[in-house]
This record gives sequence, C-alpha cells and structure tokens, in this order.
Amino acid sequence: MIIICIKIKLKTVQKQLRYTTILKGIVLLTLSVLFGKQGYAQVHATTDSLKTDSLQADTIKKPKLEYAGQYDISDLIQDVIHPNKKPDSLKKKSGITLMPNVASNPSIGFQIGIKAVAGRVLGKEPGTLMSVAATSASITTKGIIYFYLSHNVFTPGNHWNLQGSLVAAKTLTPDFGIGIGEAANGSEADRVLSNPGRKGYVLHSLFYNFREKVYKQVTDNLFLGAGVSFDIRRSIEDRNNPVGETQTPYYIYNERNGFNNSSYSSNGLLFNAQFTTRDNQNRAYKGIYADAGIRVNQTWIGSTKNATQLTTDFRKYWSLSKRNPEHVIAFWNWTSFVIGGALPYLELPGTGRDPSFRSGRGYTVTYFKGTQYAYSEVEYRFPITRNKFISGVTFFNMQTANDDLGTKIGQVWQPGGGAGLRVLFNKATRTNLCIDYAFGKYGAKGLFLGLNEAF
Repeated sequence: MIIICIKIKLKTVQKQLRYTTILKGIVLLTLSVLFGKQGYAQVHATTDSLKTDSLQADTIKKPKLEYAGQYDISDLIQDVIHPNKKPDSLKKKSGITLMPNVASNPSIGFQIGIKAVAGRVLGKEPGTLMSVAATSASITTKGIIYFYLSHNVFTPGNHWNLQGSLVAAKTLTPDFGIGIGEAANGSEADRVLSNPGRKGYVLHSLFYNFREKVYKQVTDNLFLGAGVSFDIRRSIEDRNNPVGETQTPYYIYNERNGFNNSSYSSNGLLFNAQFTTRDNQNRAYKGIYADAGIRVNQTWIGSTKNATQLTTDFRKYWSLSKRNPEHVIAFWNWTSFVIGGALPYLELPGTGRDPSFRSGRGYTVTYFKGTQYAYSEVEYRFPITRNKFISGVTFFNMQTANDDLGTKIGQVWQPGGGAGLRVLFNKATRTNLCIDYAFGKYGAKGLFLGLNEAF
C-alpha cells in the first residue's frame, strides 16, 4: 500500500512538473510576442518582474491570455519550418519586426515592398498604451514609389501622445471629377467638372508630407492636441491629355480657384480633440473612438491658399457574444467640410481621404469628392474557424458629397459593399491580414488587400 501511494504521488509530481514546464513556455512566449511582434498595436501591457533564477515551479502562475487557443501566422510558420523545435525560453526577442509590405487595390495596383515595425510600452505606469513606429519602402505595378516613416508615442501614464509621419513619394491619383456623379446643369465646363459619365483621368505627381501632432491627456480617455501638416506636390501632370488641353476637371477647378496646374503647397495648423474607450486600437471588440479636428491652412507658413477645414471621425463597436467576442458589429462615420478659403484639388475631402485611406471600399481613392463630404459604413465581423485563424466580414457603406454646381451634400448618396476574409497575423495584437472584394456603382469593383481592419 505504501509503495502504491508513493507511485501515485510520483506520478502527480511528474504531471505538475510537466504542467509547470508548459506554463513557463506560455509565459515566455507571451513576453516574446508582446515585445517582438508588435505591429501597429496600442494595447495595455504589464512588466514581468520575475528574474530568471526565480522562475521556480512553485512561483509560476497560469497566465490568463485572451487569445488562448488562437492560431496565427507565426504559429503556422513555426509548424512548417520547425515542427518539432521547442522555443528557446532564454533567448531575448527583438522589439523590431520586419515583414513584406504587400497590398492590392484598384487605386495603386499590386504593391510589393518591405516594412519595419517597432513597439514598446514606455515606463512602468499601468495602463500606458504602447508606443509604435514604422517605416516602409514600396513600389507598385502602376509606377508608384512610396516611402514613409511614422510614429505614435505615448509617454508613461498616457500623459502625452505624439503622432507624426514623413512621406516622400512618386505617385498617381485617379480622378473622376467633383461631386457625387450628378450632372451639372450649367455650362459645358460645369458638366466636365461634375463628370456624370465618370470618365477616368490620372494625375501623376511628386508628393511630400510632414505631419506632427502633440496630444495632452486632460482626463481619462480624453486628449486635446495641436500640430502642423505640410502637404507639398510638385511636377503634377495629366499625361493622358494633350499639352494645352484645359477641359478636364483638374484644370477647370484650378482656373476657378487660382491654383497653379503644376505644383502647390497645402500647409496648415492642426487642432484636435480625441476620445477613446476602445479595448484595442487595431481591432476593437467594444468601445468608442471619436476625433474632431480643425485644420487652418495659412500662407504665412507657405500654403498656396488660406483655407479652414473641419473633420470628424466617429467609430462604435458592439461585441455580440461573451463567449466569442470576435462577433462584432462596427459602425464608422467620417465627415470633412471646407468651411472657408480653398483647398487644392488633390486635397479635397472624398473617397479614401480618411487618415488611413480605407474608406469607400469598392471605389478608387477620390472617386467622389467635394468641398463637403460625408461617409458612413457598417461591418459585421465573425470568426470562421474555431482557432480564429480564419474569420470573415461583410460590409456596406454610403457616401455623399456636394459639387458647388447645384448638388448639395446629402442630396445624393452612393452605395458600396462587399465581403472579405481575415487571416490572423498576430494574435497578441489582434492584427489581421485583410482580403476584401468590394463593388459599387458605375461598374466600380476591386480586390482590396491590406493589414489591419479598415476601421
């Protein structure tokens, strides 16, 4: 009887040791994911104060991971390349992630390049959001060459938030005129400008941007900020039209508003208020995000024209299940209004002109635009596989714009919609690879490939 009891206890101890070893691996893998594969995450993180020599069996507690049981691309790569290899628990992971920069949509064609992303939480104050930085260089099948450097930094305790970017690009912009597709009833020039037949034009240019905003947290979840933005375009060309041809929407708008056809600068001061309760900045299950801002372009800081622009951004998320919180209804409303002065033609608010260039799936960037523009979208997100590696979305959007030629904002709405698949890229940061097929009116349709949700 004593021997049997000893054997039973030995088996129990062996099981406990095996469980402890597994838990060690989970803890260390979690830390390596959080500090080695951050992407664009802005999530809460805590510091593990345990030293290596204190990781004893009786001191490890089972971590509570929201993504337990989930499977992402890192797991897939590990299973394919090293199916039987155990992770090195003592090897320090890098805070920098390199990845291919692949995308596809009707505006840019197919894009290939390389992206580097870094992320970490500054300081040790609990609740501090993650600071991230990213840089990328890419080229597309439509001849676009694009380089950017961006950052979104939160000081300890989120007392200050610094957001900025630097862009240099050889780019092209599809152009379909002013307004929402309604024919103007005035002169022939008005009809060309409103472009009811949706004739496509293409404008090539060199583009440079520097933007920096500083936010101060004034109370929980509420930030007030100010900054500057310099948007400069040079060597603007409409290569598909003969030299001297001025009956295009771009040339007509410039003539009426006093802009040079080959170059301009749109330099302004930024003032913003931001409120957020989202549980995750990449892919929220619940919460609200709201931002309202005024941009004031001024000639004394190099802007070609003075202008004042008001922009609002509102997003709301509802999780439909406690057991599977990935079932989400998401709503987005984005508006932008020129309330004084004149903006350059290529800077007018419109389709895909939101900060992430993701609105209006189904249409190319700036397909609809005007001095006043409003956009709304609703999306249903749902898991497909049990391990959450594959999920799906369906979405529907509506947009409206004025044309200053008779059609007012809200008078005509244009629909778009579609469906897509999601592949879990990084479960710790809720980052997805997104593949969407979307369509709209006038034969508009396309495959949209990107990283992270549209909103």
